[in-house]
Amino acid sequence: MQRMSAFNSPFLLGFDQLEQLVDNVSKNAGEGYPPYNIEQIDDVTVRISVAVAGFFRSDLAVSLEANQLIIRGKQQDDSEEKSFLYRGIAARQFVRKFILADGMEVQDAHMQNGLLHIDLVRPEPQNISRQITIR
Repeated sequence: MQRMSAFNSPFLLGFDQLEQLVDNVSKNAGEGYPPYNIEQIDDVTVRISVAVAGFFRSDLAVSLEANQLIIRGKQQDDSEEKSFLYRGIAARQFVRKFILADGMEVQDAHMQNGLLHIDLVRPEPQNISRQITIR
């Protein structure tokens, strides 16, 4: 069965990638771990803060792949070396993805107080309106 899409209109040409982005966002919407905040720092800077308590810098990887900011975390499971009476903090891995607009750049990434902060710079809006000459 073919699924209906809002992008099937003949007036929306070249939006195939946008439809794929919407599909990716809907797939990642149910992910709850790790929690995160998105904060507007100033007119052009956005900060993503991800709660990564218990992770070392070496346990985390941040990459940009096809307009996606991908944060991966994998803790070393040392449970064989320890004897827990109760274990409420799981050593589990995660992948958190954020889709970025064209031109967004990572300005900085740092850890502070159990949070991974990633600062993104938004490009200045450009006026791309122009007159087309008919030949």
